[in-house]
Amino acid sequence: MASDVLITMRGVSKSFGALCALDGLNLSVSRGEIVGILGANGAGKSTAMRLATGYLPVDTGTIRLAGYDVANNARAARRKLGYLPEGMPLWGEMRVDAFLSSIAALRGLQRATREAAVLRVMKALSLEEVGERAIDRLSKGYRRRVGLAQALLHDPEVLILDEPSDGLDPNQKHTLRRMVKNLSAQKGILLSTHALDEVEALCDRAVVLHNGRVVAEGTPRSLVTHAPKKALKGEGTLLEQAFRAYTTQ
Repeated sequence: MASDVLITMRGVSKSFGALCALDGLNLSVSRGEIVGILGANGAGKSTAMRLATGYLPVDTGTIRLAGYDVANNARAARRKLGYLPEGMPLWGEMRVDAFLSSIAALRGLQRATREAAVLRVMKALSLEEVGERAIDRLSKGYRRRVGLAQALLHDPEVLILDEPSDGLDPNQKHTLRRMVKNLSAQKGILLSTHALDEVEALCDRAVVLHNGRVVAEGTPRSLVTHAPKKALKGEGTLLEQAFRAYTTQ
């Protein structure tokens, strides 16, 4: 595997009883690339993310993060991974700096480097001015930044972000997306979203899921170019029309 391919998912499937949530997913993310998993609710996005992080075991297929097999070398893979789950729970009564320091300790950062790591991520995400405030007194946009900051403390090569800007207002979305874009140069980033404007703003490529299967893959522009032409009609942007075309055939 090429050294700059940081996420590979090959033939990945997952079922829950009679429900096939994901069926034969193939996906790769290289260093410096942001790839989006796009789909309606129930398409398999969150399942794909949880499998990629090792939170759920695959039924079939393999997943590698920065060269490490998630199933067979889980500890090494986790050291390369930063994860922002959807609706990440935060310890609201804690100060931002204390919360991040605690997460750094759980991540195994030594005391000598812990403070520097906290300061680094707070600066990167413009959290310095709220470092001494309790998390539950922050706006939702700032809380989402804190969630992203905890994923970055150990400077991982791989970032997996589940609905990173969900629930934020337009200004908060713009700010968070700019920060994610700035992080992408030296990392491979996989994100799930149901927001097509997020794909257009952030993603180099996108994988469209429908009923657990990949129905389209490519750049946002190529998704429009290769959509069934007869379906490109109606309301919304061309990408929104293309998405409907792929997921209603």
